[in-house]
Amino acid sequence: MTTNSGALSISGKQDIIIFKKIRISILQGKQYLQAVEQVRKKPAMNVQNIRRFFWMCTGTPIEVIEKYPTEHNKFIGIGATIFFTALFAALSGGYALYYVFAGAPFAVVFAIVFGVLWGLAIFNLDRYIVSSINKTTKGLRQFYQASPRLIFAVLIAIVIARPLELRIFDKEIKEVLKSRYLEEQQERISMVGLAFTEKYALELSRIEKLQKEYDALSKEVSVLREELKREVFGDKTATTSGMVGFGTYAKEKQAVINSKQSREQYLAEQLAKLDAYITRQKELEGINRQMMLTDSLMNVKVSHAGFADRNWALGQLTGSQGEVNRSSANAVLFITLLFVAFECAPILVKLLSDLGPSDVDIYESETRIIRWLTATAPLSQNRFVRAYSVLGGKPGRRLSRKPIYNKRVRRSEQVKGKGNQ
Repeated sequence: MTTNSGALSISGKQDIIIFKKIRISILQGKQYLQAVEQVRKKPAMNVQNIRRFFWMCTGTPIEVIEKYPTEHNKFIGIGATIFFTALFAALSGGYALYYVFAGAPFAVVFAIVFGVLWGLAIFNLDRYIVSSINKTTKGLRQFYQASPRLIFAVLIAIVIARPLELRIFDKEIKEVLKSRYLEEQQERISMVGLAFTEKYALELSRIEKLQKEYDALSKEVSVLREELKREVFGDKTATTSGMVGFGTYAKEKQAVINSKQSREQYLAEQLAKLDAYITRQKELEGINRQMMLTDSLMNVKVSHAGFADRNWALGQLTGSQGEVNRSSANAVLFITLLFVAFECAPILVKLLSDLGPSDVDIYESETRIIRWLTATAPLSQNRFVRAYSVLGGKPGRRLSRKPIYNKRVRRSEQVKGKGNQ
């Protein structure tokens, strides 16, 4: 008996252990299935949030879009176009302002703030105009509704495309700027030199006069020295006597040379004084510091060129004659047209889309509300409006056709009833 009871207790314990293991495995399986389900739900929730965000970008009420499943993808496409147009406008606007404030300490901050504000402005404008286009009207009227935004889009595209064009043609623009800066430097040096010449015209004219006299006197002294040499050596010429030795004629020639050399020395001293004065004035007025820029300085100046200089260089690059310049002009034109198309994309998508049930629903709802608010007759049938969910009715159900009497009509009926009695 004891043996059997012991065996039963051991088998019972084993059963309990096996049951616990099975229970633990079941719980683990449930947890695994819950984790898998959560993982599956997360992407769905993310996709749903993205879908609703794009619906919000269209400006159409989300409740109206949800009622018509066939309209979901259309409004996702319109909303995505509006969003990415605003995003690209923000990037382009920020990059344009960064060029304007290039070199400033807070250029990046200004560019980010302006880019965000510009993108929000474009987003709000596109959202309003797309939502305000009435698809139940004819095509030409829809185009009239969108025409202000299309004109504005062209202006925005021209403004925003310019910074991108400056970036694309950066190397060519730098070469044009180098040529311009070299010409300006040469012209500046010439202008400064001309102004200095006019200011010290008297001194410079005197230097020129003394220099001419000094040059002529130097040549004359050289000729006299040759004649004196021939006179001493006894060479017979038209200006020498032919007598050998340092005689009377040689002494006369030597006296003439000495007087010429004295004048030459005086002229040299005067020229030295005037040259020193002119050099000192040039140093004081900065004439000597005017020089052509080196390659390194020229590269630094070109790299710090402002928006106006770069814009001018691009205009020169695309406006000049030549095959290369014509190709650049065509590239600039195509980039601008690309921006125009991208800015007009939200409006074009809305105009090209077909009339859908959501458009009809919104139009009918707005028409009934307007008729109800503008009705003047007390028994007007325009007061039979659609029941909305906020009023407790089901969407699409009409109220009972019970006329609404005002106090004046009721009072008149009461008076008539008493009169008949």
